[in-house]
Amino acid sequence: MRMSKPLRLHPIAAVSSFLKQLKEMIFPIIASTAFGGGIKEWSALFIPIGLVTFALIYGVLTWLRYTYRIEEDELRIESGIFVRKKRYIPFERIQNLNQTEGILHRPFHLVKLKVETAAQASKNEAEAELAAISKEEADRIQQIFTSIKTGESSPEMMNQAQTAADELIYKISPQELMVLACTSGGVGVIISAIIAIVSQFNEMIPYERLFHRFENIIANGIVFVSILVLIVFIAVWILALIGTLLKYANFTVVKNGADLVISRGLIEKRKITIPFKRIQAIRISQNILRQPLGFATVYLENAGGSFDENGLTQTMVLPLVRRNRIVNILQKWFPDYQLDVELLDAPKRALPRYLSKGLLSVLPIMIIAVWLFPVWGWFSVLLLVLISGLQYWSFRDIGWNITGNQLTLQYRSLNKNIVFFKKNKVQALEYKVSFLQARKSLATVKATVVSGIAGSHAKVVDIDSEHAQQIFQWYSHEKKTLSD
Repeated sequence: MRMSKPLRLHPIAAVSSFLKQLKEMIFPIIASTAFGGGIKEWSALFIPIGLVTFALIYGVLTWLRYTYRIEEDELRIESGIFVRKKRYIPFERIQNLNQTEGILHRPFHLVKLKVETAAQASKNEAEAELAAISKEEADRIQQIFTSIKTGESSPEMMNQAQTAADELIYKISPQELMVLACTSGGVGVIISAIIAIVSQFNEMIPYERLFHRFENIIANGIVFVSILVLIVFIAVWILALIGTLLKYANFTVVKNGADLVISRGLIEKRKITIPFKRIQAIRISQNILRQPLGFATVYLENAGGSFDENGLTQTMVLPLVRRNRIVNILQKWFPDYQLDVELLDAPKRALPRYLSKGLLSVLPIMIIAVWLFPVWGWFSVLLLVLISGLQYWSFRDIGWNITGNQLTLQYRSLNKNIVFFKKNKVQALEYKVSFLQARKSLATVKATVVSGIAGSHAKVVDIDSEHAQQIFQWYSHEKKTLSD
């Protein structure tokens, strides 16, 4: 039985809590300062000073009232300033222990330890979090967690597991990091962040004055406006480039016993541990910029653990790698998967359906554009060309394969994806035939695995109906056709 006395977090946790509260109060502080014109200057300072003081006291009290201990193979946490909350988390229920080393942690050799379970209430928050503990303490908790999961309870076996050499699987090169940053979708993230910040100051921004100035700028000529838009886009792209470089610098994947350990980050270092047995599927993805260059990104669909921005436990394991190198890198570590298989394509009779879907999605936009702008609206025809090209691309990329107990599905939304499933990991397989599909002997197949709250899936649309039945029978063990 493992027992320890209640322990407090490092005092830097109080500073972290203070800064978190200050971040949430920043807009009220700015608003009280900006709109304090009707109050005497010395009196107007009371509100922001009071808010900062409250955040400081709250941070210190939160730290003082937060303790944790390990007892009876459980992580026991007590917190709460006025109302005490007790949370007991059995180690056998823990999915992952992930470490983050932020700016505040690094000078003191500390980490933040996130405790994640399959039943956590929110996709954006861990089940529990130790905001600031020493690296040695984090390793000790990780060691206890590993020993309970593997049943290695003796000190000798635990020490052997701890000292086992890590086997390097992948380390990103400077060239790959730069290509990753240049071809990432970080521009959209930066723009969304700017919009979110601006929305907080709706009442403080003089929109009418800005609108009149914008009218004057447009009157000066379309060339000036185009140059201005280009400059803004380049600035946002550079910010996104820097953000990606900082986020994925030193990206390393190693094998440690029965786990994959992924570490990344320059300013904020993060370490994620994924047990091999919780890997549900392997996904290879190529966006429209990386595919022509021959690069791809590899994800692991993970049952439980760290959620990404979309609420899925889809963990990036190879951020950027040459497509022809993936098999050589992963086949050794995933010998049960066949990562180099020949795919069966969708039949040619499915192509008109793909093109018609693109036409129907763009036609209303074209009609409205031409109606509102009789001359410039005809440029919307370019949108039809782009959508038609994307739909044709989607048709060409549809494919499937069955090899033993493995199902491989390839499809395109905006990115090209190929997903490798093991039969015993597939939670559900859906076979669907619409009225229009039935007329052309086509069908849709969708496979789902456990990943996050809603699961993760791959779907191939408009494949041959006989092929779809073959996939369904492979999964359900049925010998009769679905039409019987």
